[in-house]
Amino acid sequence: MLTVSIGPLSLSLAQLLLLSAFVIALIVGAITGRKEGVPIAGTLSDIFLAALVAARIGFVAQYFEHYRDNLWGIIDIRDGGFSVIAGLAGAMALIAWKLWRQPKIRRSLTIASASGLLVWGSVSLLATLMESSSRGLPQTTFTLLDGSAVALAEVADDKPMVVNLWASWCPPCIREMPVLEKAQQENPDITFVYVNQGEQPETIIRFMSQHKLSLQNVLTDTSARLGRTIGSQALPTTLFYDANGQQVNVHLGELSRASLAHNLRSFNTD
Repeated sequence: MLTVSIGPLSLSLAQLLLLSAFVIALIVGAITGRKEGVPIAGTLSDIFLAALVAARIGFVAQYFEHYRDNLWGIIDIRDGGFSVIAGLAGAMALIAWKLWRQPKIRRSLTIASASGLLVWGSVSLLATLMESSSRGLPQTTFTLLDGSAVALAEVADDKPMVVNLWASWCPPCIREMPVLEKAQQENPDITFVYVNQGEQPETIIRFMSQHKLSLQNVLTDTSARLGRTIGSQALPTTLFYDANGQQVNVHLGELSRASLAHNLRSFNTD
């Protein structure tokens, strides 16, 4: 399972775990703070925000070359570009500062922060271990635009593969297509596959012509089986498989040049 739907909103499992850990920290903080008469909800919110900002800054610093031509992209967090290490460092730095400057909240803040971090770390590790056993290449058969049937393993041709799930009615999909098209041209040693979800070949061909896209390996999945198979209801979703057909990464939502470069690094360990 890659996404969880809450009404019309789809959250990635990572996002849901992060929010859950924050809520746990708030609950534990409220309980311990009430006993000592020191509210810490505001402090925990400041730490959470600081972690997000630090995570974004860390990611942008690492991939700044991809933001040079579009500085506004630095604040466009729709690409999901966050550094976990930088985020943890930012959170721990502010926690240490608060513990030093505000002795009255030390006990409550320590317990609440530890509870949130423990929940986030342990559940994330468990989810990773559970998913590792089911990350093989889907065996589903799809159809090329000319009507011939093909499996993903055939398209991969023993190369690392990027599989993008998209639809022509999806604005983030449209915005990321030029990024994927350019990466396809710059990385001939990687197979890029575009699996359209739920649309007919005529619609796909018209869309590509309208946006002047030259995409290789465009497949149709009119019943949207692949999305259900991998457990993602969100578009776009992009999967990264190594040359052995094992999933090494997944990105939910729009890809920028920076976030795509980050995910392509997964292939460097093959």
